[in-house]
Amino acid sequence: MKDTIIQWHPGFVAAMHLELAENLEELIFEKEYNLNTKPLLVDLLVIKKESSVPIKNEIGAIFREYNIMEYKSPKDKLDIDVIYKTIAYACLYKSYGEAVNKREAKEITLSLVREGKPEGLFRYCKQEGILVEKKYNGIYYIFNHWLFPVQIIVTKELEEENHIWLKALTEKIKEQEMQRLLKQIQKLEKKQEQEFADSVLEVSAKANKKIFREIRGDENMYEVLFEFMEPEIKEIKRKAEKEGIQQGIQQGIQQGIQQGIQQGIQQGIQQGIQQGIYQLIETLQELGYEREEIKRLIMKKYSLNKEEIAQYIEEN
Repeated sequence: MKDTIIQWHPGFVAAMHLELAENLEELIFEKEYNLNTKPLLVDLLVIKKESSVPIKNEIGAIFREYNIMEYKSPKDKLDIDVIYKTIAYACLYKSYGEAVNKREAKEITLSLVREGKPEGLFRYCKQEGILVEKKYNGIYYIFNHWLFPVQIIVTKELEEENHIWLKALTEKIKEQEMQRLLKQIQKLEKKQEQEFADSVLEVSAKANKKIFREIRGDENMYEVLFEFMEPEIKEIKRKAEKEGIQQGIQQGIQQGIQQGIQQGIQQGIQQGIQQGIYQLIETLQELGYEREEIKRLIMKKYSLNKEEIAQYIEEN
């Protein structure tokens, strides 16, 4: 199986929604925000609807009205030039307000997120007399030097209890950390939170295939995976059933209405089940499951025999 390029940024955006879940009603999230008509994008723009409302998560303690966030994947650099590029983005964002000074500079903050501590950047700051203050574990503030308040978030140093989502975006997750992530996912009740957690889990699983293989035989892992897949599979089945019923009605005009509709319903249900199986197979393959393992899981989920499962695996 070919390695899949890991898309870290969707996982980061999802993780930030979960990190700031207690204040979602007070925030607006704009991912890959366009600074102008040219392709200049910031990874995430978080806007506070009421600038005076405090953010409960310590990552948002620095937040003002407009908060630009840049995420660097584990292999990306975070140096002084990245800082200046992000400041330039913030300047463009400030200048493109609907009216003069609509977005006040004092209401803009910058957050740069990276797994490892940017030692080179911190050495540069020390040499240049730029004060870097460790405000919380893994969170460093740089005030009164650049145009906007800056915080550097080192996810490796964050406390797992409060930042499990960001800490999952790593290529070096430990088995117990993955287990805790799965347990946290199982506690989620809101559909939107489950969808965000699904994005984080997908990125973490692809980045940590070895650990994932070691624990995926766990029944809890099996249940979590299918819990997440269930809504998507149901939607695929619903659409397929609807298409099948419509086809049946058309056929029924020529062959007998009632018989055609019944035929369409049956065809639609069967088509929905088939598409759901194909979708699940594709997801399991992306997560690194082997062919025989996929067969076993699909047979268990859909109560198929060896002959029935063969058509899906061979065709897929």
